[in-house]
Amino acid sequence: MPKTTVIIVTYNAMKWAERCFNSLRQSSAPLDCIVIDNGSTDGSQEFIKNKFPEVDFIQSDENLGFGKANNIGIEKAYKNGADFFYLMNQDAWLYTDSIVKLLDVYKNHPSKNEIGIISPMHLDGSEKYLDIFLDKYIANNFEKTRLISDFYLQNVKPFYEISFINAAHWLIPKATIETVGGFNPYFFHYGEDVEYVNRVQFHQKKVLLVPESKVVHDGKQVLAKVDSSKYPDLGIETKMMNPNLPNAILLEKKSLKQSMLKNMFTGNRNSYKTLQEKYRKILKDEKILTNFRNKVKEVGLTFLNV
Repeated sequence: MPKTTVIIVTYNAMKWAERCFNSLRQSSAPLDCIVIDNGSTDGSQEFIKNKFPEVDFIQSDENLGFGKANNIGIEKAYKNGADFFYLMNQDAWLYTDSIVKLLDVYKNHPSKNEIGIISPMHLDGSEKYLDIFLDKYIANNFEKTRLISDFYLQNVKPFYEISFINAAHWLIPKATIETVGGFNPYFFHYGEDVEYVNRVQFHQKKVLLVPESKVVHDGKQVLAKVDSSKYPDLGIETKMMNPNLPNAILLEKKSLKQSMLKNMFTGNRNSYKTLQEKYRKILKDEKILTNFRNKVKEVGLTFLNV
């Protein structure tokens, strides 16, 4: 059996800790687990360390965000000889056969070098419905996968290529880590998984969804969960960082200038000022953004200290 290491970033995880970590113990595939805590204040650190002593617990002195904290776990798992890296949210849990069924798909896949990420089917916290985000991802991929049709006609395939699925449950083969690397530290919270999938696809690898493997993600079932007032530039930043889009920074600046002119001529001063701030921010950060764009195109253990 290959060595699979589960990596969980925690922040006030007490609500889910018992169910989350018990599910790892009950997995039919043997699992190691590394936890990186981002400064919890609810006592979950002591609870996890005392009740689940098998967990390799790393305490961060500060809140590193999702991507940087995961990179610490990936680095340690890599040094410990992991063959697979299972990234899992704290508000999530497995079923007994979840990991085994994912590993079976990898084992039987005719072109393993094509595999970037393997994901199970995410259920919501009620365990009676698909996670609402998975519903959306499947619907967005209807032309490519015909997954809904296959479900209805009971002709489901072992796996489907999908353009994106969030990082609540990702099985990442070692070859992906060695080609794509870790998470981009430019992103603190939100956008990290979108940016990572863009790089997976740039490096000619695929994201696979496995219908036979089920897991739970007890996340908020609201599609607009990202507060746009806190993260107003998230879409722009992931687009500019996308190595699949040539001249993305230049095109974004051009688009903003055109929108600024349009709003200036129509007298919409508030929109003009908002767009002007975005444009100035890009000008200010252009060198940093360009350096990151060049970095994410590299093949290797990018953003990882191993």
